Amino acid sequence: MTLERFGTTRRYSDSVVHNGTVYLVEVPAAAEGDIASQTASLLASVERLLAQAGSDKTKLLIVTVYLADMADYDGMNAVWDDWVPAGCAPTRACVQARLANPGWRVEMAITAAA
Repeated sequence: MTLERFGTTRRYSDSVVHNGTVYLVEVPAAAEGDIASQTASLLASVERLLAQAGSDKTKLLIVTVYLADMADYDGMNAVWDDWVPAGCAPTRACVQARLANPGWRVEMAITAAA
């Protein structure tokens, strides 16, 4: 069994790789901005974390998107659709949730192949 953690603190790791699968959860870099800027910030960080774990956005398996307000669904999808490479869309769920920081509009839980 191989297990590797990146960006580990007492409370959480930025990502964990187990047997060739990458697990990560990401939030926007700042609580300010509209859904487009927060989604773009989050996805840029996801790319960095995937690369650090030996993966990339073409290897996404499943993504759960958490939105503070479903009114942001179209705005988030506009950024998402430009970010995901053609033919590489993962399975995906999108739900409304109260996020830990009231300024965050989006959070994503991601599983990818390494």
